[in-house]
Amino acid sequence: MSDRHGQIAESYKQLGEMSSFYDGMITNTTLSGKLIDRVIWGLDSKLAAQWLNDALSAIPEDFKGSLLEVPVGTGVLTMPVYRTMPEAEITCLDYSADMMKSAEKRAEAMNLKNVTFVQGDVGKLPFADESFDCVLFLNGFHAFPDKEAAYRETYRVLKPGGIFCGCFYIEKAFKRTDWFIRHLYVPKGFFTPPFETEESLRRRLQNMYGEAHVHTVKAEGIFRCVKQKG
Repeated sequence: MSDRHGQIAESYKQLGEMSSFYDGMITNTTLSGKLIDRVIWGLDSKLAAQWLNDALSAIPEDFKGSLLEVPVGTGVLTMPVYRTMPEAEITCLDYSADMMKSAEKRAEAMNLKNVTFVQGDVGKLPFADESFDCVLFLNGFHAFPDKEAAYRETYRVLKPGGIFCGCFYIEKAFKRTDWFIRHLYVPKGFFTPPFETEESLRRRLQNMYGEAHVHTVKAEGIFRCVKQKG
């Protein structure tokens, strides 16, 4: 496994005026971003690279199938990765038109021809049953108001044998982060309870998918599972 975090960090630095405060934080590449990551999330550069590499590790580097990313956000974490998968068919969905516009600009700047963008709600995905070989979540699930619908819909559009993977905030894994989520992120509407714990996430995914692998890097719950055939 190559260092996908390094690819993302390098691409972020090359984007110049397209970079943002949020992107610097999520990529752990700016002074302010590193400060927030350390204070709120307990992440240094090594741990920031670890959670991202772990979250993407279920996707083969030579992936050639159909992949749905939801929500895509600004695309800062994934557009550099998609550039290394030219034979894959990538669909990126987000409810926020502004977020998706940033991701589209990144894809255009990187000359990505295999990525399409769709505005929509993860609770009511505009795709047919069993449409994708992989569904990827990267740090957005904790914001969805109807998480039950999100679980159902992502399961529905995944093909049998397909991969469900990614990461999001889970509670009771790192007390400092829990405090900030409870007193800052939830009141401002950035995150929406209820939240999973490591054990509740593992149990839920095992009930839905059979085998599920879940671990944490501080307050990041990282998971990968495969939809059973038949």
